[in-house]
Amino acid sequence: MTDTPRSARDQLAALAADPAFPGPWPHARGALDDRAARAAAVLVLFGVLDQLPADHEAQHEAVSHDLDVLLLRRAATLRSHAGQVAFPGGRVESDEDVVAAALREAREETGLDVAGVDVLGTLATLPMPVSNHLVTPVVGWWSTPSPVGVVDAGESAYVFRTPVADLLDPAHRYTTVLRRGRATWRGPAWLLSVDGVEHLVWGFTAGVLDAMFTHLGWTEDWDRGRELELP
Repeated sequence: MTDTPRSARDQLAALAADPAFPGPWPHARGALDDRAARAAAVLVLFGVLDQLPADHEAQHEAVSHDLDVLLLRRAATLRSHAGQVAFPGGRVESDEDVVAAALREAREETGLDVAGVDVLGTLATLPMPVSNHLVTPVVGWWSTPSPVGVVDAGESAYVFRTPVADLLDPAHRYTTVLRRGRATWRGPAWLLSVDGVEHLVWGFTAGVLDAMFTHLGWTEDWDRGRELELP
């Protein structure tokens, strides 16, 4: 294993500690009801996975072939964000902070051994009006990787680690277009194939990853005019 994953870890830690990041988050769809908004947290977990190297050669030297991020695909039967790719996460309980909530939810959803996670910091809270949550991304480094997978099929359909270099590959990047009446929202997205299954990463998850990669200087030029219409 090369030394570059450590460099990526250092850059991610610096990002989580940077008060200038993210600046304005991407525009959220709809308005948040501040009186009823609920706190939530997600775990943005990076690590290295030697047995699944990226197909793409990233331009940035910090992004090695085995640098990856943990994602899941929510069950199609859920009431909110059904079938969408997401970070592990969920609601913050009254007796815990955002870090504890993100780790607990990741353990419950993926079987992650949280003892192997180094928490690098938290990012600015992002409103998610569609489910009326205020979501705090918790950035982690997987110092001691452990097996992960679907724990409850009623919650998650897939759990997978995807190489960051493949997320940076312009061939996988799109702009999603969501039209509701007279309103139209556009945002970054990825179309990935993992073990023969296609996954569309868009919305909140794609917005966070896109903002992080851009701030880190990892983003490669891609065709923002290549659009995918959402149903």
